Amino acid sequence: MAELNLSARQIYDQKFDVEFKGYSAEEVDKFLDMVIVDYQSFERELSELKNKVTSLEQKNATLKTYIIELEGKCNSLKEQAPVSSSDILKRLSRLEELVGNKEQ
Repeated sequence: MAELNLSARQIYDQKFDVEFKGYSAEEVDKFLDMVIVDYQSFERELSELKNKVTSLEQKNATLKTYIIELEGKCNSLKEQAPVSSSDILKRLSRLEELVGNKEQ
């Protein structure tokens, strides 16, 4: 991010030499007052945006970690042998037999 050359305080404290055919000091002061207000607004907004970027970077890192975790789980599930319908029915049948034997 670009560094600012002036702060609002430096603009406020700036003094100019008065010359014979110079600018109206009052007009210059009014103009600089407007510049200071704008500068302060930009500084506040810049600070808020930096905070927001930091927050979003943290959230992004958290989500990336979560994605890596989910990809690992997904890959481990893919490596497991697929279960067919007949396997499920056989397991259910065995469980029913075990439950039936315990009830008697």
